[in-house]
Amino acid sequence: MDISPETVGTLKLIMLAQAQEVFFLKATSDKMKDAVIAKLANQAADFYGEACKQCQYKDNLPKEVLSVLAAKHTIMQANAELHQSVTSKQKKRFGEEIARLQRSAELVKTVASGYDEYVSVKDLSEKINRALVAAKKDNDFIYHDRVPEVKDLEHIGKAVLVKATTITTPLSLKFTDLFENMVPMVVQLSMSVYTQRKAETVNRLVGSMREATNLCNGVLASLNLPAAVEDMSGDSIPQSIAEKARAVVQLGGLQSIEQLIKDLPELLTRNREILDESLKMLDDEETTDSDLRTKFNQRWNRTPSGELYKPLRTEGANFRNILDKAVQADQVVRDRYTTHCDMIALLCKPENELNAAIPSANPTKTLQGNEVVNVLRSQLAQLDEMKKERDTLEGEIKAVTFDMSTSFLMALSQDGAINEEQLSLAQLDQLYGAYNQRVQATLHMQETLLGQVQTSHQEFSSLKQSNTEANQRDEVLKKLASAHDSYVEISNNLREGTKFYNDLTEILLKFQNKCSDIVFARKTERDELLKDLQQSIAREPSAPSFNVPAYQSNPAAPAGGPTPAPRTVFQPQPPQQPQAKPMPPARPPPPSITPQAAYTPPINAPPTGPPNSNQPPMGAPPQAQGPPYPSYQGYPGYFQMPGYNPYAYGQYNVPYMAYQQTPGQGGYPAAPPPGQPYPGYSPQPPQQQPYYPQQ
Repeated sequence: MDISPETVGTLKLIMLAQAQEVFFLKATSDKMKDAVIAKLANQAADFYGEACKQCQYKDNLPKEVLSVLAAKHTIMQANAELHQSVTSKQKKRFGEEIARLQRSAELVKTVASGYDEYVSVKDLSEKINRALVAAKKDNDFIYHDRVPEVKDLEHIGKAVLVKATTITTPLSLKFTDLFENMVPMVVQLSMSVYTQRKAETVNRLVGSMREATNLCNGVLASLNLPAAVEDMSGDSIPQSIAEKARAVVQLGGLQSIEQLIKDLPELLTRNREILDESLKMLDDEETTDSDLRTKFNQRWNRTPSGELYKPLRTEGANFRNILDKAVQADQVVRDRYTTHCDMIALLCKPENELNAAIPSANPTKTLQGNEVVNVLRSQLAQLDEMKKERDTLEGEIKAVTFDMSTSFLMALSQDGAINEEQLSLAQLDQLYGAYNQRVQATLHMQETLLGQVQTSHQEFSSLKQSNTEANQRDEVLKKLASAHDSYVEISNNLREGTKFYNDLTEILLKFQNKCSDIVFARKTERDELLKDLQQSIAREPSAPSFNVPAYQSNPAAPAGGPTPAPRTVFQPQPPQQPQAKPMPPARPPPPSITPQAAYTPPINAPPTGPPNSNQPPMGAPPQAQGPPYPSYQGYPGYFQMPGYNPYAYGQYNVPYMAYQQTPGQGGYPAAPPPGQPYPGYSPQPPQQQPYYPQQ
């Protein structure tokens, strides 16, 4: 049914009015202020009234709609006046209260008299009447306020349901612009290359500082510094060795290293199994494809799996090469751990056991205030300060961030293309130029300080008394210092290796999913192709066409051979020309038979009536015997003929009754002699078709 735009507008007004009524009921249940409730009811009444005006000219709406809308309009007006009267009472306007209650009572009476079959206002009417009686009683006995006319009452007005607020951006503190990072594809590619260049720059600066620090630690450990300067007594543990021992214990000691080393083979085995399983799926599918290609030859016309899997096999070979290199790196770490294992275990022991394990020596105490010792300590302090500055500088270098997308977008809008290399190198030089200078300065400072330390250490060694105990003590302290540095480096390497294997596991799982998807797709394609090949093979002829021998095309029997059984062949009968038949006489009236008892002719009783040439039929012609059908009683007033079964094929049980010819009426023609057909009837020889045709 087509709905006009005017009807749609009317329905919208009705829905708005119902929504306002829902607001009114909600405000009433929440016990809001009567002034707000009155305004909500007044708004609902206005919407219902506007809908009534538009419904008066709509013929395609039911007639009951107009009556219901008018009743709702009046009821909402009455509710508005009722709640506004409460507001007037609160403002001590008792006359206005009575006027509004009277107006509300009149509106309710209008609804009750005109629309009582659609709505019920009994409860509302009782409520208004009680309030009106109480208001009149109080005003007559106490207030004596003048009751104004209805036209003088103040308009109720409308309630403000929603207040407009200023839109502030962002709308919330957790707001995130999802389209902020969306840039064109050219800019995205340039950003990826820039990110790679930036990572290379950061790794180069940080790597050079770490390499220099490791070199410095190695040189100091070989010179037994600063332990040689601190160990002037020869009996106690040097302060630097004690701090290094505490640092090793805090990092987990020997157990954490052993646990990390123990976990690496499991992670490696897991990654190898994932990679082997992925490549095995490719191998199995490729073997199956090769076998089918060999079997069907040119019919197997899909892309060979070996060519299709080349990118995946290249990627798998790359992963295997990475795992092999990781195994070599793990072996290097294990060898280094084996070399320093004893000294690391010694650092993890308590302080008294560590002190007992270090050989004691008694160098001369005259070296404690020597100028050479003071200079050497000052140089070592400068090296320690330089290491701390490097740690701070490394954090600053890693914290540098810059959004190059703005520069790339500007270049794309101005020139229509992006010269990524020029823009990236210029920006990286601007960002890391100062840091590069600071790194080079610290490297130059380290080189200078190490030269001075070596010179001072030679002077210090010449001042010390050379004895066997002192040399042994220095050798042990050197090994302990080197063990601490090796422990820190081995621990970092093992943690990085663990993270590497875990990250590689996720990458290999994605690679495995990719292999599984393509193998599944190839299997589906293989099944469909096999199905098509099977159907095409089944439709092909099994042998080429050949000539049928003449004796098979001409079924004549050879001389002297057995005569085949005759086959039943049904030849179509030529149409016979209808012969003119005499018109039969009028049908005689049916005989009256008493239904209570069936007539049974006597045996060998002669027929009664005038002689007639017509003889009773001897029997029905042989016909096929049909299935026995059930008999039925028939409708009321129906009497079945005695001995007659309409469903009996070829059986006549009706007794012969001679036909009484009416005078002046010609009789039926006489029956022909036995063995002769009726005139005009050409009988066909009965043919019985076998159940199965003879072959």
